[in-house]
Amino acid sequence: MNSNHAPSRRRWLHLVTAGLAALGATLSLGAHAQTAPKELRIGFQKYGTLTILKAKGDLDKRLAAQGITVKWTEFPAGPQLLEGLNVGSIDFGTVGEAPPIFAQAAGADLVYVANQPPAPGGEAIIVPKDSGLKNVAELKGKKVALNKGSNVHFLLVKALEKAGLKYGDVQVVFLPPADARAAFERGSVDAWVIWDPFLAAAEKQLGARQLADGKGIVANHQFYLAARPYAEKHPQVIQAIIDELAKLDRWAATNPKAVAELLAPQIGLDPSITEVAAGRFAYGIVPISAQVAAEQQKIADVFHELKLIPKAIRVSDALPRGVAVAKSN
Repeated sequence: MNSNHAPSRRRWLHLVTAGLAALGATLSLGAHAQTAPKELRIGFQKYGTLTILKAKGDLDKRLAAQGITVKWTEFPAGPQLLEGLNVGSIDFGTVGEAPPIFAQAAGADLVYVANQPPAPGGEAIIVPKDSGLKNVAELKGKKVALNKGSNVHFLLVKALEKAGLKYGDVQVVFLPPADARAAFERGSVDAWVIWDPFLAAAEKQLGARQLADGKGIVANHQFYLAARPYAEKHPQVIQAIIDELAKLDRWAATNPKAVAELLAPQIGLDPSITEVAAGRFAYGIVPISAQVAAEQQKIADVFHELKLIPKAIRVSDALPRGVAVAKSN
């Protein structure tokens, strides 16, 4: 847990209680009469609180009592997960900051539901242990692997900017995590921009070194998103997910070893690795705010300026009704 960024427990519990009630109301605005679906399809990745929720089984039990089956589908990264949401194969999922922007630019009808506090230490630019590279500025002209459209895409942009480089000063190689690790191990790329638990695994198993993590550079929020038609038709199901995630956060924040033990078999890594990754999570789910939405808009604008997305987008179009984007000073 990142105590520098997460709200105090009392404060965030108050925010969760008040904000989630408001969330249910905003998702219900304009919705048809609530109906109980037969199935909830959740997309998850090898990180974050949804993976822990799946392992604990509390949501499955709660919805089973209402006649709703939960189907869990694993995705290698956020862009692929939101592609699944866009084509209608899942109803709800969790990703970082960049994937919703790319998805919205591609026409996905999604809605931001909630987010975790910032966890900037949960992603980093790494190099092999025997690499001669010592800082981000030395990446000029080098090959850097990352998953296109993932959170780490923005980390690279901002880290290069901080080091006085432009995005075009490096050779970006787009690879999903498994392929990127293989390329990293055989020396086909000079650096890899990656998130936990892949980050923790590379550090523990390969001795990878960090050139920079997200601290002081990016926020690295974890977002929960839903297909808007599903959220508006079944707000009570979305509310149940958030309720269970809030309970989970309260438990996880004070039980790091138990979290690591739950995660290890879920993601196929040793508990010593998952404990490092879980320690860099940020617990304390809150409804999406105008300020966080404004931060998302800045990211979207940067991606459009770099021509990484085909058109400008308005993050406000993907917010629950009643949530406005805060204006920049």
